[in-house]
Amino acid sequence: MKGIFVLGLPFALVRSGYVGLVVLVLSAWVCNHTGSILVACLYEEEQSQGGSGSGSKVRVRHSYQDIVEACCKGLWPHWPGLGGWLVNVAQVVELLMTCTLYLVVSSSLLSDSLSGMTVPRSVCSLVSLVFLLPCLLLTDLRPVSTLSLLCSLAHILISLMVMLYCLSRASRWSWSCLSLSVDPEDFLVSVGVIIFSYTSQIFLPPLEGSMADRGQFDAMLGWTHAAACVMKTMFSVLAVLTWGSETGEVITENLPSDLRPLVNLCLLAKALLSYPLPFYSAAEILQTCLLKDSSVPLGSRPGGGGVSRPALLVRGALLMTSSLLALLVPRFSLLMGLTGSVTGAAMTLILPCLFHLRLRWGRLTARARLIDAGILSLGVVCSVSGVICSVKRLVQGL
Repeated sequence: MKGIFVLGLPFALVRSGYVGLVVLVLSAWVCNHTGSILVACLYEEEQSQGGSGSGSKVRVRHSYQDIVEACCKGLWPHWPGLGGWLVNVAQVVELLMTCTLYLVVSSSLLSDSLSGMTVPRSVCSLVSLVFLLPCLLLTDLRPVSTLSLLCSLAHILISLMVMLYCLSRASRWSWSCLSLSVDPEDFLVSVGVIIFSYTSQIFLPPLEGSMADRGQFDAMLGWTHAAACVMKTMFSVLAVLTWGSETGEVITENLPSDLRPLVNLCLLAKALLSYPLPFYSAAEILQTCLLKDSSVPLGSRPGGGGVSRPALLVRGALLMTSSLLALLVPRFSLLMGLTGSVTGAAMTLILPCLFHLRLRWGRLTARARLIDAGILSLGVVCSVSGVICSVKRLVQGL
């Protein structure tokens, strides 16, 4: 669940105070709930023989797009594929913003590591881009999976080093930096950051479909969110207690000079190794939508095949777009908050509840309807207000 972006949570917690701490814990439950109901929308109940009682559940949908198309069926008769296009746009935007954030992190870390040489940030961004050029030729998910495994190992190492350092400074901890009164704009941007750190809904339908025992999905999802909540809360609280109001946008900025180079090196490797997965996913969606010969995903083609010229152009445009965005918007926390407020809130809070209410209204209890409606309303409010505040801060920082 967006492992590298955990490094921005302490800064969000400082800006949102004790209320942010509550939101950090509550978001885990909310995202677990919306993930569960989203997967429930993949199923329909099959009536048992004789028509008495409820029958077994049958998986009639296979992706987020299938759910959208089922919900939008009949709403726009002249544009039957509009719902699918909308969800594809939302997915590409979220994946593109994720790629941009990885570039922002890698450029910032490279610039920090070379601070003694006064290398311009634009040059650091260009160097990071050069390392990512092989992504243009990815035609198979296997190397992407290997890179993701290496990312997980790097993330565990980084988290352990930061937390152990924080524990070594326990004698200087202070709760004074956390407050009940916070700036509304800071709080709304922080909520977007927190939501974005939990977003995983677009990956849940295929994940559930690949499980040997799908009946264990809800248990797996619950334990995963519980573990993520404990880890993120501990990491954020330890960092805030250690550095207080001086907590940086990326927590590695606060590490001492003797430890920072090692952590920065691990984090730089993780950022660069994390980039191919969202890039590959976004490229697959764009190629399927824009290129006629991409009805079969590249990763599924026999022998892996080479990348066609049109596909290479699409991938090149995607890579350059993420690079330009990273140069234009260098503020990590604000871009993360904006992404969480737009696509994060929509894909994680708003749409799953909307789909659940529309597809399963007649089978929901009053309590279930009330919970879905409450999360839906909260998601809309957080999304709109978060976008306004994040855009305002980004414009001020340009």
